[in-house]
Amino acid sequence: MNLNQQLNQAMKEAMKAKDTERLNAIRLIRSAIKNREIELREELDDQGVIAILSTLVKQRKESAQVYRDNQRPDLAEKEEAELAVLQEFLPEPLTDGELKTLIDEVVAELGAASMRDMGPVMKQVGERAQGRADGKRASELVKARLAG
Repeated sequence: MNLNQQLNQAMKEAMKAKDTERLNAIRLIRSAIKNREIELREELDDQGVIAILSTLVKQRKESAQVYRDNQRPDLAEKEEAELAVLQEFLPEPLTDGELKTLIDEVVAELGAASMRDMGPVMKQVGERAQGRADGKRASELVKARLAG
């Protein structure tokens, strides 16, 4: 079952269970996917859906942090609840060890030796991780690897 089908099924279940928070989060996801499909004029595959989910996850994390910094725990909790639903549909994230191994492979393949090579390395890591790694964490590990 592809991600679009999983989202449709989860939406039906949330409707039956009258779980409005979960239903709203799933509708938000489906809306973002539909907007992207209209923009591209083609149906998204699982990779495209994962890219959208990753973007939405990043937005929710940043929003929750801003709300917490501004003493608005009620809004932060709402963002975190949406974040939990979003993460259900993403593939299992890579561990730091797996991510380091992936970075080492990419660095070796590209022959990267300095910080000037960070862009190409990050591009390859992002493509291979396919939404399973946080970009910020990957960037930190790549910098550490290329710095020495």
